[in-house]
Amino acid sequence: MFGNARWILWGIVLAAIMLLVSGCGNEKKQANLEIEDYELFLSEDTESNLIIVNAKGTIVNRGETDVKNVEVTGYCRTCGEEIINGEWFVDDYEKMAHQKDVIGYLPAGGRSDFTFEDIAYYPAPEGIAEPEGVPEEHEFEIVIESYEISGN
Repeated sequence: MFGNARWILWGIVLAAIMLLVSGCGNEKKQANLEIEDYELFLSEDTESNLIIVNAKGTIVNRGETDVKNVEVTGYCRTCGEEIINGEWFVDDYEKMAHQKDVIGYLPAGGRSDFTFEDIAYYPAPEGIAEPEGVPEEHEFEIVIESYEISGN
């Protein structure tokens, strides 16, 4: 009886050693995604009298592995959440499809353009001065929200 237990124990030990040794050789490759450059620009929604901050730019994968489903979006960290004529604001809802860009596949060393709308809003009904450009006093940020390592 003890002889069988000894063989089972040796089998378990050998299996554990093999798992450890085989796991050491499969080092995970890392992705290194960067926003290479971007531009913020304004558009106007004449129906609702809003001036809107939008973004476009380029993301690059400087890592060792391919990635997929890269989600890029933007935030105004210093804009308010209340709608006040003549002041920049953001909505606090979950980002909708037009407020982010999803890049389906980005190979290692590759780059891809992105564009999305509606980072912040400026209500400008008649009588309210429109902004001359993207406001410098506010902190706008373009971020990579998420991505997946590709199995290829």
